[in-house]
This record gives sequence, structure tokens and C-alpha cells, in this order.
Amino acid sequence: MKKYCYTLSIAVLLMLGLATSEGSAAEPTDSQFIQLTKKEWQWRTSQMSGEDEEDSQPSPHDHLPKVDPKTQNDRLQYWLKVRQELDAFKQSDLSHENQINYAVYRQQIDSFIANQQYKEYEKPLNADTTFWTNLVGIARQKFKSQTEYELYLKQLKDMPRYFDDQMANMQLGLKRGFTPPRVTLEGRDSSIKSASEPMGEQNPYYEPFKKMPSSISTEEQASLRKEAIEVINSAVVPAHRKLLKFFTTVYIPNARVDLAATTLPDGKNYYQSKIKEFTTTDLSADEIHNIGLAEVAKIHAEMEAVVREVKFGGSFAEFLSFLRTDKQFYAKTPDELLMHAAFIAKEFDGKAKDYFGLLPRARFAIVPVPPDMAPFYTAGRGGPGVYLVNTYNLPSRPLYALPALTLHESAPGHAFQMSLSNEHKDQPPFRAQGYFSGYGEGWALYCEKLGVEMGMYHTPYEMFGMYTYQMWRAARLVVDTGIHSKGWTREQAQRYLHDNTALSDHEIETEVDRYISWPGQALAYYLGERTIVMARARAEKALGKKFNLKAFHDTVLSLGSVPLPVLDAEIDRFIAAEGKGPYPDLE
Repeated sequence: MKKYCYTLSIAVLLMLGLATSEGSAAEPTDSQFIQLTKKEWQWRTSQMSGEDEEDSQPSPHDHLPKVDPKTQNDRLQYWLKVRQELDAFKQSDLSHENQINYAVYRQQIDSFIANQQYKEYEKPLNADTTFWTNLVGIARQKFKSQTEYELYLKQLKDMPRYFDDQMANMQLGLKRGFTPPRVTLEGRDSSIKSASEPMGEQNPYYEPFKKMPSSISTEEQASLRKEAIEVINSAVVPAHRKLLKFFTTVYIPNARVDLAATTLPDGKNYYQSKIKEFTTTDLSADEIHNIGLAEVAKIHAEMEAVVREVKFGGSFAEFLSFLRTDKQFYAKTPDELLMHAAFIAKEFDGKAKDYFGLLPRARFAIVPVPPDMAPFYTAGRGGPGVYLVNTYNLPSRPLYALPALTLHESAPGHAFQMSLSNEHKDQPPFRAQGYFSGYGEGWALYCEKLGVEMGMYHTPYEMFGMYTYQMWRAARLVVDTGIHSKGWTREQAQRYLHDNTALSDHEIETEVDRYISWPGQALAYYLGERTIVMARARAEKALGKKFNLKAFHDTVLSLGSVPLPVLDAEIDRFIAAEGKGPYPDLE
């Protein structure tokens, strides 16, 4: 699963003037639109420098981002100006490719503005992701030069200032009741302690210095290591200790008790803005809730068919209990779980050419979730270059669900799709490096279902694992909207997942807390998959024998991450072109 999430970093934008002929306003052109986005992107990347996010590929800089209120307000004003500039364009007058670019870019800018207007920066954490755990990703990079190590050390020196600014924003959020619910924050201090207690070489931020490239001289390596210990002890550890005290004695005790996003300031509109951001649709909470109820009922019937197939003598609830408790379904060691995941990923490699024309050049590693994050982390997370597998609490990580998880997080899911997107040479960077949850999570969930056609599920229990993952995402439509718009309790949400899926109790607890503290994000998965499944069915019906599955997949993936209405429109274009994909020589 990804982050994560459509979570592009916020940016300061230039005020851009549209070119005009003397004495009259000229129609904005493709070149003017491209110029606007190029200048904005330069600002965006300068603002993102030094930050790490789930879907980004971080690199060292000489500072961490500015996040203070004045900077945030400046960003809002620039974004509003840029949107005004965008309003001058008539989308239909742009070239076809730039019409797609416009739709992607406009959705990004609208979401940036909404997040600034609701002051999302005053709540820089949830039960899944925090500003301080994001930074640990920078420490996991493999630096290649002395310069990169020096920049990294400057980032670490800037940590006290950055943490102070974030805590000041969190204080402002506290004053107006804009925090994650208190219950979702309990125990999250462990991820702060992981960098507040170990000194010097034992601190996670020392990791890049344990094995340094041979291109750096032995003398310089020793000097850099010595400086790293000094910076960690004088900046990193004190910053985390100060944060830990604030988090445990001020923030958690005063965080809000109510769960629903609609109880936040201007809560109903805020929740709708989150629905729009993560699903890129205009569906209401009620509409999504009803879709979820219908899909849950449909998937439940498919799950019941598997129960009958294995000739289980008890009830559905008893079958779920059997799956949660029987030792045959669980790895005995972390390495065993990792090796199963690796085998599944390699099995897909042998099938990839039959379902996809263009394959990404990038490879990915399979690594365990870091121990400080693992207790509250999802079962897995994938992205460019990595598939993280959670080996914490092995009795909550069933092997029968591992094929679906691996297809989702590694290939052909996130690690596959994001790498292809990053490798696009003909798309602007705001598009190639952007991420919309509805598309990204929808594609990854579609890949779980595609595993049936690919023959990736070898037992009825693995099929049930796929169905329980489909049910899990359909149930999210019910649970997220139930919590945030219908007054559901935490226990009610947990019970709904417990009764309808084979997820472990541990995973249910962490997942529900994620939905509570991250409104709308959980809606992206099933609505995105549903869009792709319906688009494929539409293409298959219209094209008949001309339908080519590889061409369909290549068409979807060639777009990069786009809003769901754009995806729908492009499949209609694919149908009109009689099923011709973007890479006919590979199909």
C-alpha cells in the first residue's frame, strides 16, 4: 500500500503573468501553459527540498523545509494566484496531451489550496504517518559522494529548528481543536523514542555512515563519522527529546476526543475536500457509503463460495476464527515471511510479459519494516525501489493473504506502476512524479484481482485471502464514511471489519486508527479499482475480439497517475482507436 496516499508536498508558487499582445489579451497557448507549470515546478521542488514522503525519492539537501505560518500563508496566496492564471486557459483549446496535463495539474493545485485553507499543516501527523518518521527515510538513502554526506549533516543540524516550527504549528492546531483523535495517538511516541534515546552510532540517523563508498578516502570517512556523532548528539537527539516531551505531556493529553472529521472546524466541507483529494471524484459520503454496502454484500457471497469449496463445517464467523488462529497459515520466523514474499514476486516476473507490453527498468528490494514503525504500520508498503514487509507480530501476518499483498505493493502494483511513471520521458515532472491515491491505490487493488487471471493463487485459502483483501477495501467505504459522517464509534468500525474480513485483530486495530486519523484516504482504493474494472468491462464489450489486455494495461499505465475522470476519458479514447495501445510493437 502506498502512502501513503495523494500526498504531494506543498509549494510556494511564482506569480506568473500571461503573455499578451500589445493592447489586447491573447488566447493562452500550449507553450504558455507549459511555461507556467515549469516555473511552478521549480518552486515546488525548492520547497520540497529536504523533505521525505512515502511516495517520494528523497535526496540530501542543506536544510529541512520551511513550515512556519508566514510561509504557509504565502503559499496559499501564490496558489490562489496560479489558479487564477489557470482559469484563463480554455482546456479544450489545448493539445490532447496538454488537456490531460491541465486536468492533472488543476487537481493538484486545487488540493494544495484546499489543504492550505483548512491549515492542514497544523496537523502534520496521523496514526500512520508523521513528519518525524518521514525524515527517517532520508537516513535510509545510500549516499554516493562526500558532498551528499555533507548535505545530509546540514539537514541534521537543521532538525531542531524544523521540529520547533512543527510543534508551533501543532500548538495552533490544539487551540482550535484541529488534531487527530487522541485514541489514535496512544503509543506513537515509540517512534520518537527510537531517535531520542540512542546516542551516536546507535542512533538510526547514523545508518548512512556504517558503510560508506570507497570513493571517499579513509581519512575523510573518519572525519565525516566523527562529525555525524557530534551532530546526532547535539542536534538530533535533543530535538527528538524535546518533541517527545511535548507529544506526551502536551499534545496527546489535549488532543480532541471526537472521532469524526465532521466535528472539526467546518468539518462537513473539510471531509468533502478530503473525499475529493483522495478519490478525485465528486461523490458524497452517503453515495460512497451505499456503494460500499452493495460491494460488501457481493464479495461476501464470493467468500462464502470458498468456504463451501473447502468443505468447512462451521459458520462463516468460525471459518474466520480458524484462519486467524491455525498455525499452518503463519510464518514461524521473519525470514520465512520475507522469503515467501520474494518467491511470489519472482513468480510474477515469469508471467509479466503475458500481461504487460512495457516493463519498468527499475528493480525493487524486499525489506522488513523498521522496528520503530512496525507496531503501527500496515502489513506492507511498496513504492519505487522497495517493497516493505511487516514482520512484526507474525501471528497477524497470514501467508494466505501474502500473494494479494505482494501483487498490490510490489509488482505489478506500486513498485511496478510508480517506476514506470518515473521513467516516462515525455511527461512533465509534476505528472510523472505526482500521485493520486484513487489511481495509484486503485491500480494496486486491481492487480490483486488480476492475480486470479495470472494464476497467482494456488489454494482456496489464497483465493479467500484475495477476497478478504477485496472485502477489506470495500468495507473501508462503509467504515470511513461511517466514522466521519454517520457517527460510528471506533469499536463499531473494528467490529465491522472483524465480522466481514479475515484480518487479524491487531491489523484491524491499526487500520481503523488510520482511517479515523486520516479522513478520506481509505476511500481511494476500492473506488479506484472499481473505475478500472468498469473501464475494462466497457472496453471488452465495445471491442470484442479486438480487445487486447496488454494494450489495455499499457494504456492505463502510460498515463501515469491521473484523476479517475481522466482515466475514464482515456479508456473511451482507447476504445475509439479500436483498442490500439501506446506500444503496439510490444503487444
